[in-house]
Amino acid sequence: MRQPSVIARRVAAASVSLVVAAGAAACGPKDNDAKGSGGDPTPHKGGTLTVLNSQPQSDFDPARLYTSGGGNVPSLVFRTLTTRNRENGAAGAKVVPDLATDTGRPNKDATVWTYTLKKGLKYEDGSPITSADIKYGIERSFAPELSGGAPYLRDWLVGAADYQGPYKDKKGLSAIETPDSRTIVFHLNKPEGEFPYLATQTQFAPVPRSKDTGTKYESHPVSSGPYKVVKNENDGEHLVLERNTQWSAATDEERKAYPDRIDVRSGLDSSVINQRLSASQGADAAAVTTDTNLGPAELAKVTGDKELAARVGTGHFGYTNYLAFNPKVKPFDNPKVRQAVAYAIDRSSVVNAAGGSALAEPATTFLPNQKSFGYTPYDPFPAGKSGNPAKARELLKQAGYSSGLTITLTHSNSKDFETSPEIATAVQDALKKAGITVKLQGLEENDYRDKIHSVKTEPGLFLARWGADWPSGGPFLAPIFDGRQIVKDGANFNTGQLNDKSVNDEIDAINKLTDLDAAAQRWGALDKKIGEQALVVPLFHPVYKRLYGKDVKNIVISDWTGVLDISQVSVK
Repeated sequence: MRQPSVIARRVAAASVSLVVAAGAAACGPKDNDAKGSGGDPTPHKGGTLTVLNSQPQSDFDPARLYTSGGGNVPSLVFRTLTTRNRENGAAGAKVVPDLATDTGRPNKDATVWTYTLKKGLKYEDGSPITSADIKYGIERSFAPELSGGAPYLRDWLVGAADYQGPYKDKKGLSAIETPDSRTIVFHLNKPEGEFPYLATQTQFAPVPRSKDTGTKYESHPVSSGPYKVVKNENDGEHLVLERNTQWSAATDEERKAYPDRIDVRSGLDSSVINQRLSASQGADAAAVTTDTNLGPAELAKVTGDKELAARVGTGHFGYTNYLAFNPKVKPFDNPKVRQAVAYAIDRSSVVNAAGGSALAEPATTFLPNQKSFGYTPYDPFPAGKSGNPAKARELLKQAGYSSGLTITLTHSNSKDFETSPEIATAVQDALKKAGITVKLQGLEENDYRDKIHSVKTEPGLFLARWGADWPSGGPFLAPIFDGRQIVKDGANFNTGQLNDKSVNDEIDAINKLTDLDAAAQRWGALDKKIGEQALVVPLFHPVYKRLYGKDVKNIVISDWTGVLDISQVSVK
């Protein structure tokens, strides 16, 4: 999930989908009993779960959704070949089978992946789910009119780069074979040991060709999960899900599906959502949110109330906020200047600007400090908690700036406590102590994104952020530091424009590994190697604090999403 604010090509997501939103020393709920608050802790079937969100669940078509792990609300309707493990904390960062019997069987070099579907899988109308339906679901995601999903399939599948989907090219993708109704085989351009993670994306949800209504499919997609869509109003602003009676728990170990009905209401102001969850009146007593955090002021109020504090779920997701350098712009072409900035940073003040230690944790590594990412502790430019201005001044002198330096920091004007004025001002104050005068350039969000993601306009120093499409170092490091991913005429995320053959080669070598634990160790070592070049300055990892209603039970928050998993909750 790259940037949750854009429902980030990353999950967020929710999970952006959004999808979502961030991570450090990973753990599940801290402030609450993981089973829920008050009364009988045993989850029961029945009732209606209300979801109060700010962002509508728009584009409710598996082809168009950008969700890791299957998403949150989407994964109630769409099952995929694999999915995220629905457990608290680090255990939830693992990929597990969903429609398939296992997480995939690779050939020797991980260029061919084979899956077998479980027996007895059915759609909401009782018809069988077949491998051909999954192939078709993937193929329709290539149609220009259904764009929006993850780009990996176009890059990874043999011969897929120019494919335009089944509406224009009925021959389909030869890179996907279905030798029988339960077997599906994928042929890749290059080794990809993390293909099981990709198979969690909603593009891997089955779609029956005979029921495909193109751009209208989102209003009533055919369910393969425990719930079916019975209402979709105003492009996902009001979504009502009811039980899919053809779904069988015997084929689905991950989703609990306790409530009879899910009522998703979106387009709400974040303060209204938190007020309603806090009051827990009427239907709101059995309500949750999948996209709205507690802000600093709200958290202070909640912390002082024992009953409310017991209804706060704490989560972490793979996400890093950082300072980005463009070494093509002076004076940042000089490594000593970049190092000086790194030494001067006061992470305590930055964390305070982000909402305090309850909502942000200081970062010295680009990778989030979770095991699944391959977190390897390091700090090449140790600044302590409050910066090391003396060391910064020494490096500036060596760089030829003994009288100090004036630079510009570009940031967004959005009040997001991430790339916003509060963070920029904290950086400005810290660098001033080292003799660096920082001029702030605040831009409206759209202008900010356009400027920092264009090679032609990228500033020398700016606030940035990155979230993972899945909990691994691959989708975290490769888009930012693989030189072959520099985009000259489009959205570029390799901010340092690094094109180091040794880094590129190591990325390729790790991608060949199907042992994900071994791969994680290599990603951690690569993070340290890149970090020593001072192309970015990690600042902090966000922490998610979210209220839930007093009648909500069985709270599960994994390190994959960092937010409450609605496939697990029950209501009174």
